[in-house]
Amino acid sequence: MSENRKPSPKPLDQDLPLTDDDGEVREMTLEDFSAFRPTRDLVPEVVERWERTRGQRGPQKAPVKERVGLRLNRDVVEHFRRTGPGWQGRINEVLEDYVKAREN
Repeated sequence: MSENRKPSPKPLDQDLPLTDDDGEVREMTLEDFSAFRPTRDLVPEVVERWERTRGQRGPQKAPVKERVGLRLNRDVVEHFRRTGPGWQGRINEVLEDYVKAREN
């Protein structure tokens, strides 16, 4: 066993296997559930690798946008939502154009 790995939890009661001879799974008991541990506690490196492959972004080198809460009129939001995915980015583009026009 490597130094970084935590020991596996105590196996469930040996007298009560999870499956019978035909491979049918028996009904779980409260004792079974109390023996369960979060996967993150047992194999954190696997969970971390899985989360990275799920499409999560890493930290940005230099954040370029700021998260804000913004209240907009319903008709404005509906208009942009109807344009499909990326509608929030399009609102940002419209606001950028407005700012640039006002700076000149």
